[in-house]
Amino acid sequence: MSNYIDQPADADPYAAGSFGNYNPSDGYQPSDSYMASEGYGVPVSGDAYGSAHDPYAANDPYAAPAAHDPYAEPVAQQQPAAIRVSVAVVEPHPPTRDRMLRLLGNGGTPFNSIEELASRLTGSVPVVVILGPSCATAADLGIAERLIQAHSALGAILVVEELTTSLLQQALRAGVKDVLTLSGDATQLSTAIQRVAVTLDSTPRRAASGGDIPMDQGPDVSGPEGGGQLGQVLTVFSTKGGAGKSVIATNLAVALAQRSNQPVVLVDADLQFGDVAVMLKLTPHHTIVDAVAAIDRLDAPLLESLLVTHEMSGLRVLPAPLEPAFADQVGAAEMVAIVELLRTFCSFVIVDTPAYFNDVVLGLVEISDKVVLVAGMDIPNIKNVKIGLQTLRLLNTPMEKLMLVLNRSNSKVKLDIGEVERTLQVKADALIPSDVLIPQSVNKGVPVVLHAPKSPVAKSIQQMTELFLPATKRR
Repeated sequence: MSNYIDQPADADPYAAGSFGNYNPSDGYQPSDSYMASEGYGVPVSGDAYGSAHDPYAANDPYAAPAAHDPYAEPVAQQQPAAIRVSVAVVEPHPPTRDRMLRLLGNGGTPFNSIEELASRLTGSVPVVVILGPSCATAADLGIAERLIQAHSALGAILVVEELTTSLLQQALRAGVKDVLTLSGDATQLSTAIQRVAVTLDSTPRRAASGGDIPMDQGPDVSGPEGGGQLGQVLTVFSTKGGAGKSVIATNLAVALAQRSNQPVVLVDADLQFGDVAVMLKLTPHHTIVDAVAAIDRLDAPLLESLLVTHEMSGLRVLPAPLEPAFADQVGAAEMVAIVELLRTFCSFVIVDTPAYFNDVVLGLVEISDKVVLVAGMDIPNIKNVKIGLQTLRLLNTPMEKLMLVLNRSNSKVKLDIGEVERTLQVKADALIPSDVLIPQSVNKGVPVVLHAPKSPVAKSIQQMTELFLPATKRR
Protein backbone atom coordinates (compact mmCIF):
# COMPACT_ATOMS: atom_id res chain seq x y z
CA MET A 1 0.00 0.00 0.00
CA SER A 2 1.17 3.51 -0.76
CA ASN A 3 1.82 5.75 2.19
CA TYR A 4 0.54 8.81 0.31
CA ILE A 5 -2.13 10.98 1.87
CA ASP A 6 -5.47 9.83 0.48
CA GLN A 7 -7.98 12.58 -0.30
CA PRO A 8 -11.72 12.18 -0.81
CA ALA A 9 -12.76 13.01 -4.34
CA ASP A 10 -14.46 16.22 -3.27
CA ALA A 11 -11.76 17.26 -0.81
CA ASP A 12 -9.90 20.52 -1.32
CA PRO A 13 -6.21 19.77 -0.70
CA TYR A 14 -5.50 23.48 -0.36
CA ALA A 15 -7.98 24.19 2.39
CA ALA A 16 -6.54 25.32 5.71
CA GLY A 17 -4.69 22.59 7.51
CA SER A 18 -5.30 20.00 4.79
CA PHE A 19 -1.68 19.23 4.14
CA GLY A 20 1.93 20.17 4.41
CA ASN A 21 1.85 23.44 6.34
CA TYR A 22 5.41 24.53 6.97
CA ASN A 23 7.07 25.68 10.17
CA PRO A 24 10.86 26.11 9.87
CA SER A 25 11.34 25.61 13.59
CA ASP A 26 10.11 22.03 13.67
CA GLY A 27 9.99 20.70 10.13
CA TYR A 28 6.87 19.93 8.11
CA GLN A 29 4.02 19.19 10.48
CA PRO A 30 0.58 18.99 8.86
CA SER A 31 -1.06 20.84 11.73
CA ASP A 32 1.30 23.82 11.74
CA SER A 33 1.44 27.07 9.80
CA TYR A 34 4.64 28.67 8.67
CA MET A 35 5.21 31.73 10.84
CA ALA A 36 7.49 34.29 9.21
CA SER A 37 8.19 35.86 12.58
CA GLU A 38 9.43 32.50 13.89
CA GLY A 39 11.45 31.84 10.74
CA TYR A 40 13.37 35.06 11.06
CA GLY A 41 13.30 35.47 14.82
CA VAL A 42 12.04 39.07 14.78
CA PRO A 43 12.20 40.55 18.31
CA VAL A 44 8.88 41.47 19.87
CA SER A 45 10.05 45.07 20.27
CA GLY A 46 10.08 45.52 16.48
CA ASP A 47 13.80 46.35 16.40
CA ALA A 48 15.17 44.52 13.39
CA TYR A 49 18.43 44.02 15.22
CA GLY A 50 17.14 43.91 18.80
CA SER A 51 19.35 42.69 21.62
CA ALA A 52 17.44 39.46 22.10
CA HIS A 53 18.66 38.19 18.76
CA ASP A 54 21.53 40.57 18.08
CA PRO A 55 24.91 38.91 17.50
CA TYR A 56 26.48 42.31 18.20
CA ALA A 57 24.96 42.66 21.66
CA ALA A 58 26.87 44.02 24.67
CA ASN A 59 28.66 40.74 25.36
CA ASP A 60 30.21 40.84 21.89
CA PRO A 61 33.78 42.20 22.17
CA TYR A 62 33.47 43.67 18.69
CA ALA A 63 30.12 45.34 19.27
CA ALA A 64 29.68 48.79 17.83
CA PRO A 65 28.42 51.45 20.25
CA ALA A 66 24.65 51.63 20.32
CA ALA A 67 24.72 55.21 19.06
CA HIS A 68 26.28 54.04 15.81
CA ASP A 69 23.97 51.07 15.20
CA PRO A 70 22.55 51.86 11.74
CA TYR A 71 19.53 49.68 12.41
CA ALA A 72 18.71 50.68 15.98
CA GLU A 73 15.49 52.46 15.02
CA PRO A 74 12.27 50.47 15.49
CA VAL A 75 10.68 49.13 12.35
CA ALA A 76 7.51 47.84 13.90
CA GLN A 77 5.48 49.11 10.97
CA GLN A 78 7.14 46.44 8.80
CA GLN A 79 6.48 43.44 11.04
CA PRO A 80 5.66 40.39 8.91
CA ALA A 81 2.47 38.50 9.53
CA ALA A 82 2.05 34.76 9.82
CA ILE A 83 2.34 32.88 6.53
CA ARG A 84 0.25 29.79 5.90
CA VAL A 85 1.30 27.70 2.94
CA SER A 86 0.68 24.22 1.63
CA VAL A 87 3.37 22.00 0.12
CA ALA A 88 2.72 19.75 -2.87
CA VAL A 89 5.09 17.18 -4.37
CA VAL A 90 4.78 16.36 -8.08
CA GLU A 91 6.69 13.26 -9.23
CA PRO A 92 5.29 10.28 -11.18
CA HIS A 93 8.07 7.88 -10.10
CA PRO A 94 6.91 6.38 -6.74
CA PRO A 95 10.34 5.65 -5.15
CA THR A 96 11.61 9.13 -5.98
CA ARG A 97 8.38 10.67 -4.74
CA ASP A 98 8.67 8.76 -1.46
CA ARG A 99 12.24 10.01 -1.06
CA MET A 100 11.11 13.60 -1.56
CA LEU A 101 8.28 13.19 0.93
CA ARG A 102 10.75 11.86 3.51
CA LEU A 103 12.85 15.00 3.06
CA LEU A 104 9.70 16.95 3.89
CA GLY A 105 8.98 14.83 6.98
CA ASN A 106 5.88 13.51 5.14
CA GLY A 107 4.45 17.01 5.38
CA GLY A 108 3.53 17.34 1.68
CA THR A 109 0.76 16.01 -0.50
CA PRO A 110 1.83 13.88 -3.50
CA PHE A 111 0.64 14.27 -7.09
CA ASN A 112 1.45 12.15 -10.12
CA SER A 113 1.51 15.04 -12.58
CA ILE A 114 1.36 18.80 -12.86
CA GLU A 115 -2.02 18.46 -14.57
CA GLU A 116 -3.39 16.59 -11.54
CA LEU A 117 -2.13 19.37 -9.28
CA ALA A 118 -3.64 22.04 -11.55
CA SER A 119 -7.08 20.43 -11.33
CA ARG A 120 -7.04 20.79 -7.53
CA LEU A 121 -5.81 24.37 -7.18
CA THR A 122 -8.34 26.79 -5.70
CA GLY A 123 -6.11 29.73 -4.74
CA SER A 124 -7.46 29.83 -1.18
CA VAL A 125 -4.04 29.07 0.35
CA PRO A 126 -0.58 29.80 -1.11
CA VAL A 127 1.07 26.65 -2.44
CA VAL A 128 4.74 25.74 -2.75
CA VAL A 129 5.05 22.94 -5.29
CA ILE A 130 8.15 20.73 -5.35
CA LEU A 131 8.68 19.42 -8.88
CA GLY A 132 10.59 16.14 -8.97
CA PRO A 133 13.32 15.07 -11.42
CA SER A 134 10.78 13.62 -13.86
CA CYS A 135 9.38 17.14 -14.33
CA ALA A 136 12.71 18.48 -15.57
CA THR A 137 11.63 18.28 -19.21
CA ALA A 138 10.79 21.06 -21.63
CA ALA A 139 7.17 19.87 -21.82
CA ASP A 140 6.60 19.75 -18.06
CA LEU A 141 8.42 23.03 -17.46
CA GLY A 142 6.19 24.60 -20.10
CA ILE A 143 3.11 23.35 -18.26
CA ALA A 144 4.57 24.59 -14.97
CA GLU A 145 5.23 28.02 -16.50
CA ARG A 146 1.59 28.38 -17.59
CA LEU A 147 0.39 27.23 -14.17
CA ILE A 148 2.64 29.72 -12.34
CA GLN A 149 1.42 32.55 -14.58
CA ALA A 150 -2.20 31.60 -13.95
CA HIS A 151 -1.85 31.28 -10.15
CA SER A 152 -0.06 34.16 -8.44
CA ALA A 153 -0.18 32.34 -5.08
CA LEU A 154 1.85 29.39 -6.39
CA GLY A 155 5.64 29.08 -6.32
CA ALA A 156 7.74 26.23 -7.69
CA ILE A 157 11.00 24.57 -6.70
CA LEU A 158 12.61 22.05 -9.05
CA VAL A 159 14.53 19.09 -7.62
CA VAL A 160 16.84 17.34 -10.10
CA GLU A 161 19.25 14.43 -10.11
CA GLU A 162 22.04 16.59 -11.57
CA LEU A 163 22.03 20.33 -12.13
CA THR A 164 23.29 21.63 -15.47
CA THR A 165 23.55 25.16 -16.79
CA SER A 166 21.03 24.42 -19.56
CA LEU A 167 18.50 23.05 -17.07
CA LEU A 168 18.99 26.02 -14.76
CA GLN A 169 18.29 28.35 -17.67
CA GLN A 170 15.11 26.48 -18.63
CA ALA A 171 13.85 26.47 -15.04
CA LEU A 172 14.48 30.19 -14.50
CA ARG A 173 12.72 31.05 -17.72
CA ALA A 174 9.74 28.94 -16.65
CA GLY A 175 9.39 30.95 -13.45
CA VAL A 176 10.79 28.32 -11.09
CA LYS A 177 12.08 30.05 -7.94
CA ASP A 178 14.90 27.64 -7.07
CA VAL A 179 16.63 24.51 -8.40
CA LEU A 180 18.09 21.95 -5.98
CA THR A 181 19.66 18.52 -6.34
CA LEU A 182 17.99 15.43 -4.95
CA SER A 183 21.19 14.59 -3.08
CA GLY A 184 20.75 17.70 -0.90
CA ASP A 185 19.59 17.51 2.70
CA ALA A 186 16.28 18.44 4.32
CA THR A 187 17.69 21.74 5.63
CA GLN A 188 18.48 22.94 2.12
CA LEU A 189 14.96 22.16 0.95
CA SER A 190 13.50 23.73 4.09
CA THR A 191 15.37 26.97 3.44
CA ALA A 192 14.21 27.06 -0.18
CA ILE A 193 10.57 26.54 0.83
CA GLN A 194 10.90 29.30 3.40
CA ARG A 195 12.15 31.75 0.77
CA VAL A 196 9.37 30.88 -1.66
CA ALA A 197 6.72 30.99 1.09
CA VAL A 198 7.67 34.55 2.03
CA THR A 199 7.42 35.53 -1.65
CA LEU A 200 3.94 34.06 -1.96
CA ASP A 201 2.78 35.83 1.19
CA SER A 202 3.39 39.18 -0.53
CA THR A 203 1.04 38.41 -3.42
CA PRO A 204 -2.25 39.43 -1.78
CA ARG A 205 -0.68 42.65 -0.43
CA ARG A 206 0.75 43.57 -3.83
CA ALA A 207 -2.50 42.75 -5.61
CA ALA A 208 -4.37 44.99 -3.16
CA SER A 209 -2.03 47.88 -3.95
CA GLY A 210 -2.46 47.56 -7.69
CA GLY A 211 -0.41 44.48 -8.53
CA ASP A 212 2.93 44.10 -10.21
CA ILE A 213 4.25 46.70 -12.62
CA PRO A 214 4.45 45.42 -16.19
CA MET A 215 7.94 45.66 -17.62
CA ASP A 216 6.78 48.22 -20.21
CA GLN A 217 5.19 50.54 -17.62
CA GLY A 218 6.36 52.55 -14.63
CA PRO A 219 8.02 55.91 -14.17
CA ASP A 220 9.00 58.03 -17.14
CA VAL A 221 12.67 57.36 -17.91
CA SER A 222 13.12 59.65 -20.88
CA GLY A 223 15.92 61.58 -19.16
CA PRO A 224 16.12 64.77 -17.08
CA GLU A 225 13.51 67.30 -18.17
CA GLY A 226 12.45 64.91 -20.92
CA GLY A 227 15.90 64.71 -22.51
CA GLY A 228 19.61 64.35 -21.80
CA GLN A 229 21.94 61.38 -21.58
CA LEU A 230 21.06 58.59 -19.19
CA GLY A 231 23.58 57.53 -16.55
CA GLN A 232 25.48 54.26 -16.70
CA VAL A 233 24.17 51.23 -14.81
CA LEU A 234 26.96 49.06 -13.39
CA THR A 235 25.80 45.81 -11.80
CA VAL A 236 28.32 44.13 -9.49
CA PHE A 237 27.71 40.38 -9.34
CA SER A 238 29.39 37.23 -8.10
CA THR A 239 28.35 33.60 -8.22
CA LYS A 240 29.98 32.81 -4.85
CA GLY A 241 29.48 34.40 -1.47
CA GLY A 242 32.60 35.83 0.16
CA ALA A 243 34.24 36.85 -3.13
CA GLY A 244 34.32 40.50 -2.04
CA LYS A 245 31.44 41.68 -4.22
CA SER A 246 29.99 44.20 -1.74
CA VAL A 247 33.45 45.58 -0.91
CA ILE A 248 34.11 46.14 -4.62
CA ALA A 249 30.66 47.69 -5.13
CA THR A 250 30.93 50.16 -2.23
CA ASN A 251 34.49 51.23 -3.03
CA LEU A 252 33.76 51.55 -6.74
CA ALA A 253 30.70 53.68 -5.98
CA VAL A 254 32.60 55.94 -3.56
CA ALA A 255 35.48 56.37 -6.03
CA LEU A 256 33.07 57.29 -8.83
CA ALA A 257 31.22 59.74 -6.55
CA GLN A 258 34.53 61.50 -5.84
CA ARG A 259 35.24 61.86 -9.55
CA SER A 260 31.80 62.80 -10.87
CA ASN A 261 30.18 66.24 -11.06
CA GLN A 262 26.71 64.65 -11.03
CA PRO A 263 25.09 62.44 -8.39
CA VAL A 264 26.26 58.85 -8.11
CA VAL A 265 23.97 56.30 -6.43
CA LEU A 266 24.59 52.85 -4.96
CA VAL A 267 21.60 50.50 -4.87
CA ASP A 268 21.70 47.50 -2.51
CA ALA A 269 19.81 44.82 -4.44
CA ASP A 270 20.89 42.04 -2.06
CA LEU A 271 17.36 42.24 -0.75
CA GLN A 272 17.62 39.67 2.03
CA PHE A 273 21.10 40.23 3.45
CA GLY A 274 22.39 43.52 2.05
CA ASP A 275 25.46 44.99 3.78
CA VAL A 276 25.91 48.32 2.00
CA ALA A 277 24.45 50.46 4.82
CA VAL A 278 26.67 48.72 7.39
CA MET A 279 29.79 49.02 5.23
CA LEU A 280 29.20 52.76 4.84
CA LYS A 281 28.11 53.27 8.47
CA LEU A 282 24.78 54.74 7.41
CA THR A 283 21.54 55.17 9.36
CA PRO A 284 18.85 54.72 6.71
CA HIS A 285 15.41 56.17 7.35
CA HIS A 286 14.12 54.79 4.05
CA THR A 287 14.88 51.66 2.04
CA ILE A 288 14.02 50.33 -1.39
CA VAL A 289 10.77 49.00 0.11
CA ASP A 290 9.57 52.60 0.51
CA ALA A 291 10.31 53.26 -3.16
CA VAL A 292 8.29 50.21 -4.17
CA ALA A 293 5.40 51.28 -1.92
CA ALA A 294 5.25 54.60 -3.80
CA ILE A 295 5.93 53.12 -7.25
CA ASP A 296 2.65 54.35 -8.79
CA ARG A 297 3.51 57.99 -8.03
CA LEU A 298 7.30 57.69 -8.04
CA ASP A 299 9.17 60.47 -9.81
CA ALA A 300 12.76 61.75 -9.63
CA PRO A 301 12.25 64.22 -6.72
CA LEU A 302 10.40 61.64 -4.61
CA LEU A 303 12.96 58.93 -5.31
CA GLU A 304 15.81 61.33 -4.54
CA SER A 305 14.20 62.11 -1.17
CA LEU A 306 14.37 58.42 -0.25
CA LEU A 307 18.14 58.23 -0.77
CA VAL A 308 20.57 58.54 2.13
CA THR A 309 23.82 60.49 1.62
CA HIS A 310 27.25 59.20 2.55
CA GLU A 311 28.70 62.46 3.88
CA MET A 312 32.39 61.58 3.39
CA SER A 313 32.02 61.08 -0.35
CA GLY A 314 28.67 62.54 -1.39
CA LEU A 315 27.53 59.11 -2.61
CA ARG A 316 23.77 58.57 -2.55
CA VAL A 317 22.53 55.18 -1.34
CA LEU A 318 19.26 53.26 -1.66
CA PRO A 319 19.58 50.58 1.06
CA ALA A 320 18.21 47.05 1.09
CA PRO A 321 15.18 46.21 3.29
CA LEU A 322 15.88 46.02 7.00
CA GLU A 323 14.41 42.51 7.25
CA PRO A 324 14.79 39.50 4.94
CA ALA A 325 11.02 39.01 5.07
CA PHE A 326 10.51 42.21 3.08
CA ALA A 327 12.66 41.13 0.15
CA ASP A 328 9.65 39.64 -1.61
CA GLN A 329 8.06 43.08 -1.90
CA VAL A 330 10.64 44.04 -4.53
CA GLY A 331 10.15 42.22 -7.81
CA ALA A 332 12.17 42.43 -11.02
CA ALA A 333 9.77 44.92 -12.61
CA GLU A 334 9.93 47.27 -9.63
CA MET A 335 13.72 47.04 -9.41
CA VAL A 336 14.16 47.78 -13.11
CA ALA A 337 11.73 50.73 -12.93
CA ILE A 338 13.60 52.22 -9.95
CA VAL A 339 17.04 51.82 -11.54
CA GLU A 340 15.81 53.28 -14.82
CA LEU A 341 14.48 56.31 -12.95
CA LEU A 342 17.73 56.71 -10.98
CA ARG A 343 19.77 56.87 -14.17
CA THR A 344 17.75 59.91 -15.31
CA PHE A 345 19.39 62.11 -12.66
CA CYS A 346 22.55 60.17 -11.70
CA SER A 347 25.70 59.79 -13.78
CA PHE A 348 26.31 56.29 -12.40
CA VAL A 349 23.98 53.74 -10.81
CA ILE A 350 26.02 51.00 -9.11
CA VAL A 351 24.01 47.95 -8.06
CA ASP A 352 25.19 45.41 -5.49
CA THR A 353 23.46 42.04 -5.94
CA PRO A 354 23.08 38.69 -4.16
CA ALA A 355 25.44 35.85 -5.05
CA TYR A 356 22.89 33.86 -7.05
CA PHE A 357 20.66 34.22 -10.08
CA ASN A 358 17.04 35.24 -9.60
CA ASP A 359 14.55 37.28 -11.59
CA VAL A 360 15.75 40.55 -10.03
CA VAL A 361 19.40 39.85 -10.94
CA LEU A 362 18.50 38.77 -14.48
CA GLY A 363 16.44 41.94 -14.94
CA LEU A 364 19.36 44.07 -13.75
CA VAL A 365 21.84 42.27 -16.01
CA GLU A 366 19.60 42.93 -18.99
CA ILE A 367 19.45 46.73 -18.46
CA SER A 368 23.05 47.18 -17.30
CA ASP A 369 25.68 48.92 -19.35
CA LYS A 370 28.36 46.83 -17.63
CA VAL A 371 28.24 43.75 -15.40
CA VAL A 372 31.22 43.60 -13.03
CA LEU A 373 31.77 39.91 -12.31
CA VAL A 374 33.85 39.43 -9.14
CA ALA A 375 35.82 36.22 -8.65
CA GLY A 376 38.03 35.11 -5.79
CA MET A 377 41.26 33.17 -6.25
CA ASP A 378 40.11 29.73 -5.17
CA ILE A 379 38.80 26.68 -7.01
CA PRO A 380 35.14 26.84 -5.80
CA ASN A 381 35.00 30.52 -6.79
CA ILE A 382 36.43 29.87 -10.25
CA LYS A 383 34.11 26.90 -10.77
CA ASN A 384 31.03 28.97 -9.90
CA VAL A 385 32.16 31.90 -12.05
CA LYS A 386 32.59 29.56 -15.01
CA ILE A 387 29.03 28.25 -14.53
CA GLY A 388 27.81 31.82 -14.17
CA LEU A 389 29.48 32.82 -17.43
CA GLN A 390 27.93 29.84 -19.20
CA THR A 391 24.50 30.82 -17.84
CA LEU A 392 24.90 34.41 -19.03
CA ARG A 393 25.93 33.20 -22.49
CA LEU A 394 22.87 30.92 -22.64
CA LEU A 395 20.73 33.92 -21.71
CA ASN A 396 22.24 35.76 -24.69
CA THR A 397 24.00 38.34 -22.52
CA PRO A 398 26.49 40.25 -24.71
CA MET A 399 29.96 39.29 -23.54
CA GLU A 400 31.20 42.84 -24.12
CA LYS A 401 28.98 43.82 -21.18
CA LEU A 402 31.03 41.70 -18.78
CA MET A 403 34.07 42.87 -16.86
CA LEU A 404 35.98 40.27 -14.86
CA VAL A 405 37.53 41.42 -11.59
CA LEU A 406 39.91 39.02 -9.83
CA ASN A 407 39.84 39.83 -6.12
CA ARG A 408 42.74 38.93 -3.81
CA SER A 409 44.74 38.39 -6.99
CA ASN A 410 48.09 38.32 -5.15
CA SER A 411 47.04 35.59 -2.72
CA LYS A 412 49.64 32.84 -2.42
CA VAL A 413 47.28 30.00 -3.19
CA LYS A 414 49.20 28.43 -6.11
CA LEU A 415 46.65 29.67 -8.66
CA ASP A 416 48.12 31.50 -11.63
CA ILE A 417 46.11 34.44 -13.02
CA GLY A 418 46.81 33.30 -16.58
CA GLU A 419 45.54 29.83 -15.75
CA VAL A 420 42.34 31.30 -14.29
CA GLU A 421 41.80 33.41 -17.41
CA ARG A 422 42.28 30.38 -19.66
CA THR A 423 39.82 28.37 -17.58
CA LEU A 424 37.18 31.08 -17.74
CA GLN A 425 38.02 32.01 -21.34
CA VAL A 426 37.83 35.64 -20.26
CA LYS A 427 40.67 38.07 -19.65
CA ALA A 428 40.63 39.88 -16.29
CA ASP A 429 39.87 43.59 -16.61
CA ALA A 430 41.04 44.44 -13.07
CA LEU A 431 43.20 42.81 -10.41
CA ILE A 432 42.50 43.72 -6.77
CA PRO A 433 45.24 42.62 -4.34
CA SER A 434 44.63 41.11 -0.93
CA ASP A 435 45.25 43.51 1.95
CA VAL A 436 44.51 43.50 5.68
CA LEU A 437 43.27 47.06 5.19
CA ILE A 438 40.10 45.70 3.59
CA PRO A 439 38.65 43.98 6.70
CA GLN A 440 39.89 46.88 8.82
CA SER A 441 38.04 49.40 6.65
CA VAL A 442 34.88 47.24 6.62
CA ASN A 443 34.88 47.05 10.42
CA LYS A 444 35.33 50.82 10.64
CA GLY A 445 32.54 51.46 8.16
CA VAL A 446 34.89 53.51 5.95
CA PRO A 447 35.66 52.31 2.38
CA VAL A 448 39.34 51.61 1.83
CA VAL A 449 39.57 54.28 -0.90
CA LEU A 450 38.89 56.78 1.91
CA HIS A 451 40.47 54.86 4.80
CA ALA A 452 43.84 54.33 3.09
CA PRO A 453 43.75 56.09 -0.31
CA LYS A 454 47.49 55.60 -0.97
CA SER A 455 47.47 51.85 -0.32
CA PRO A 456 47.99 49.43 -3.23
CA VAL A 457 44.46 48.04 -2.88
CA ALA A 458 42.91 51.53 -2.97
CA LYS A 459 45.02 52.46 -6.01
CA SER A 460 43.92 49.29 -7.83
CA ILE A 461 40.26 50.19 -7.22
CA GLN A 462 40.91 53.72 -8.49
CA GLN A 463 42.49 52.21 -11.63
CA MET A 464 39.38 50.07 -12.11
CA THR A 465 37.25 53.21 -11.74
CA GLU A 466 39.10 54.73 -14.70
CA LEU A 467 37.56 52.04 -16.93
CA PHE A 468 34.11 53.60 -16.51
CA LEU A 469 35.06 57.26 -16.85
CA PRO A 470 35.24 59.24 -20.09
CA ALA A 471 38.75 60.02 -21.27
CA THR A 472 38.46 63.65 -20.14
CA LYS A 473 37.84 62.57 -16.54
CA ARG A 474 40.74 60.12 -16.29
CA ARG A 475 43.88 60.97 -14.37
